[in-house]
Amino acid sequence: MKALANISDIIIPVLIFFIVGYGFVSKVKVYEAFLKGAKEGLHIVADIVPTLIGLLVAVGMLRASGFFDMLGSLLAPITEAVGLPAQLMPLLAVKLFSSSAATGLVLDVFRTSGPDSYAGLLTSILMSCTETVFYTMSVYFLAARVTKTRYTLTGALLATLAGTVASVILAGRMV
Repeated sequence: MKALANISDIIIPVLIFFIVGYGFVSKVKVYEAFLKGAKEGLHIVADIVPTLIGLLVAVGMLRASGFFDMLGSLLAPITEAVGLPAQLMPLLAVKLFSSSAATGLVLDVFRTSGPDSYAGLLTSILMSCTETVFYTMSVYFLAARVTKTRYTLTGALLATLAGTVASVILAGRMV
């Protein structure tokens, strides 16, 4: 285990030296290329910030209004039958929009049920098996200037459903 810790400590500096060395050998002006990429990155961030703020405000409003709690209680009979605790429905809904906001809900689940409980274990797996669909689509499509999304949303929601089902199965086997 100590060997892995040592490898992880040196991998980033080795990677940086490799990139700089490769650029030097390839006669690329590494610093200028870095500055150009940093400038482009700042322009992308400036384009993305309004979308990000809008998503975070919307999620905060829905959470504060009690909408997610109401959603969880409405869907409880269905979700409990398939092994998904109703208290995790707000987490699933918020995770579609913001991973940071979902992390706050994860802490709430850990506080109320405990990290070693079925709900805590399922929460941990869900956070790894699902994606921030709307955030990812809005940010990356805006940055890449994609206007025709075709079946992206449908595919992403199906993938999230598959991740949720897999999480319930995995958590059920571990308990």
